[in-house]
Amino acid sequence: MKTHHYSTQLQWTGTKSYTSYTRDYDIQTEDKPVILGSSDPAFRGDSSRYNPEEMLLTSLSSCHMLWYLHLCLEAEVIVTAYEDNAVGEMEETSNGSGRFAKVILRPVVTVQEESMLHKANELHQKANEMCFIANSCNFPVLHEPEGKV
Repeated sequence: MKTHHYSTQLQWTGTKSYTSYTRDYDIQTEDKPVILGSSDPAFRGDSSRYNPEEMLLTSLSSCHMLWYLHLCLEAEVIVTAYEDNAVGEMEETSNGSGRFAKVILRPVVTVQEESMLHKANELHQKANEMCFIANSCNFPVLHEPEGKV
């Protein structure tokens, strides 16, 4: 088994009271742009910054796309465009905690030729099986792909 290691830094400052402290924070890794984070506006966060729930969706979406493109290249399916409008459903419990119930990835994939559409649509299942992030989740990651030429 091969092991990979990752690290990030998160920085936050300042507490006064529950209603007045900032939920804003900065995420960075060496030599990369800073990601501005906050909590969801439903939890007193800043809507102009990414929240952890959005970043989870983005992680799932991007991991799926990267595996999918790799598998398409192996299968000689030429992808000319890829976009995804991922959605997630999180359930909040009475004590304020919660968990994701499901995520749906909705990739729209444009391929070079009509003959590639069937294989292009088929490869989403394999990409889901290979995705590191999806394999780490305890909720279903579903797919509603659309193929175009």
